[in-house]
Amino acid sequence: MKNSWMYRAGFTGVAAAAAVVIAAAPAGAHVSVSGPDAARGGSAVLTFRVPNESATGSPTTALTVQFPALTEVNTQATPGWRAEVSRDADHKVTGVTWTADAGGGIGPGQFGSFAVLADGLPDTDSITMPATQTYADGQVVKWDQTSSGGSEPENPAPVLQLAPKQSGTAGHGDIKTAMPQSQSEKDTTARWLGSIGIVLGALGLLGALGLGFARRKS
Repeated sequence: MKNSWMYRAGFTGVAAAAAVVIAAAPAGAHVSVSGPDAARGGSAVLTFRVPNESATGSPTTALTVQFPALTEVNTQATPGWRAEVSRDADHKVTGVTWTADAGGGIGPGQFGSFAVLADGLPDTDSITMPATQTYADGQVVKWDQTSSGGSEPENPAPVLQLAPKQSGTAGHGDIKTAMPQSQSEKDTTARWLGSIGIVLGALGLLGALGLGFARRKS
């Protein structure tokens, strides 16, 4: 009797959990972006996740992402894909298009990841980067809708939240790294102590040699 009740309770829990997963799956199946180290006005690696949602099983063969006029964007090498960067009249990066090689693409039940090193992120709380997903059968899906009234739209645009601006952060391509004052002082002290140790060691060695010489002479 007790075992039967535990079995029914366990089955009900598993069924409820499965229902939650199934209900949540469609909401997460869209082009999205992540950038854990992205901060206002800084540089960061942004990764776009692209799932295949074709009802006919057609592969995704192209992805275009629009950027808010960034200073520079370097694309990560992605096997089977080529990337093309778009710029405005001021040479700011306004978008990137990835195109699959002939016969390639993101197949049914798969997803692809496309990463860029973005420099000159805007000084805002978040950035919206509309995306266009193209399938081999000609279907085009625009992920460019914004949330309204707290509900998620059918084709939401990728949105990236930016952390507060970090003071003293070096920009992309800057090889100089700021060292905290306390760390610099520790290093200076360590060098002085090391030098003193070397001098004392040398004096001790000379003294030992002199003592040994005096003993042999006597």
